[in-house]
Amino acid sequence: MPPIETFIFAFLGGLLPALLWLWFWLRQDKHPEPKRLIFLAFFMGMLSVPFVVPFERYAQGIFTGTMMIASWAAIEELLKFGFAYFSVLRRKELNEPIDAVIYMISIALGFAALENTLFLVEPIADGDLVTSILTGNFRFLGATLLHVLSSATVGVFMALSFYRGKKVRSLFTIVGLILAILLHTLFNFFIINSNETNILLVFAFVWAGIVALMLMLEKIKRIKQKCWSLIKRK
Repeated sequence: MPPIETFIFAFLGGLLPALLWLWFWLRQDKHPEPKRLIFLAFFMGMLSVPFVVPFERYAQGIFTGTMMIASWAAIEELLKFGFAYFSVLRRKELNEPIDAVIYMISIALGFAALENTLFLVEPIADGDLVTSILTGNFRFLGATLLHVLSSATVGVFMALSFYRGKKVRSLFTIVGLILAILLHTLFNFFIINSNETNILLVFAFVWAGIVALMLMLEKIKRIKQKCWSLIKRK
């Protein structure tokens, strides 16, 4: 059993980069959500990790290869969404399209914070500072942003259907979840089956996805503006 200091350093190594990314994404919302709900979402993302682990172990005993990778992606994306849905996505404070994206990103970063902590425990316990730093940077630039991109995809589809009927919103959410699982599966598949050069290429695609997400956020902000313009004209 590693000493308590190991868990503290691992936790800080997982938490601080996630909070940095959270600060970055919150700046994209011109009408910030209540901090208590943002941190509730972040905490619920962390809380979902212990529930993910047993399901993934069960899936590992049933599936192999690509099916196992896909099942892990599905488990993580569905549980992240489930925890988001029952904690923040049904609240009255979610009153504009971009809010769904912000809450899903907050959930994703909470999940990544604790997941990254688990990856850092072993190298820190072994006193391998170099591996700890490389692992932290690897996940800061890759896996963490993958969680953001996949969860935000669900949020984007929820945002695009924000002013539609309940059936349309449900359909859009399901499509978002399917795409999130697909993105997550492809990332894990190529990371597991790639050499160092190809891993950099995978990271490049993730970063391209993040750029696309930022552009999409600008479109989502205009959805709100267009609706207000129509209301004023009436």
